[in-house]
Amino acid sequence: MKRIFLVLLICASSSALFAQRTANISYSGGVVNYVGDLGNEKNIPYSSANLGSAITIRDFLNNPKRSGTRYSVFDLQMRFSWHRLQYDETEAMGGKEGLDLRNYRRGIGFRNDLFGVETDFTYNFFPNLFAPLSKPKFSFFFLAGVGVFYGQPKADLFNGNQSLDNRYHNWSDGSIHTVAENSGRGEGEVIQKDGVYETNLRDWRTEGQGTNNPEIKSSKIYSNINVGFPFGGGVRYYFSKLLTFSAEFNYYYFLTDYLDDVSDRYATYEELRASFPDEASFEMAKYISDPTGQGTYGFQKTASRRGNPDVNDSFTFLSLEASYKITWKKRGIYGQ
Repeated sequence: MKRIFLVLLICASSSALFAQRTANISYSGGVVNYVGDLGNEKNIPYSSANLGSAITIRDFLNNPKRSGTRYSVFDLQMRFSWHRLQYDETEAMGGKEGLDLRNYRRGIGFRNDLFGVETDFTYNFFPNLFAPLSKPKFSFFFLAGVGVFYGQPKADLFNGNQSLDNRYHNWSDGSIHTVAENSGRGEGEVIQKDGVYETNLRDWRTEGQGTNNPEIKSSKIYSNINVGFPFGGGVRYYFSKLLTFSAEFNYYYFLTDYLDDVSDRYATYEELRASFPDEASFEMAKYISDPTGQGTYGFQKTASRRGNPDVNDSFTFLSLEASYKITWKKRGIYGQ
């Protein structure tokens, strides 16, 4: 049934496409806020604010010459987007640092650049649908859709090459050193994170995913390709026949809890041994799964909660958009 519906939708869109005379090409940019398992805030992690942008093609189903309206009430749009999701639980926030931060001891961080293609259905509210085309006006709209997104969660865990000699040691005061706190080796050197997200977290089975041991129950290795559902709305101002400005807010809900590589619990040492049998890789996997070394003792019964598996990941996108209408003459079903 789903396949039949998809075929019908494509056919309907293609039929309308042959009769089209106009389309709007839009570019938008704005602020992305990740909402997932990480965060030092109690609710929405506002400190995760980052950048996002999108290119959108809309209003290509409407034929003004036939409908007599500038824009249709119902519309279908295609959107190509980039959204940067990022969070670091060791980073100072709101005048707090170190152990003053709620999840500093867990100290997990990530970055995920999501590239997506989505199809959205929009419903537009026009004060006067049949107003002259040259008359600027406002309209409000709501949208809902579905998209496919690709992104790899990565982390900045090393000062230089991916080697345990270059790992970060987060001290209780919020500073980063080249040696562990209370290690008896002095203070070492105080450093800053280099901002290079060199570690592909999926490769290191941070929650014991895909363990090749029938005696150990673990989740499957997650995919970097995921389905997301955008919901939102906004307001448009029709500056002229050709130029439109919009403000839009969208919420993206996903069918995965691994956009941030965090979902449930820390991997046990047994699970990590099964995936990384040699000693060097095992020690590396331990650090990458638990960067502070304070999250787990390596046993299933004492492993700390790493995330919340009951709630999938999501993000919000607040954006401003400029749109330009293109028009062309084409002989077709309703050609001239």
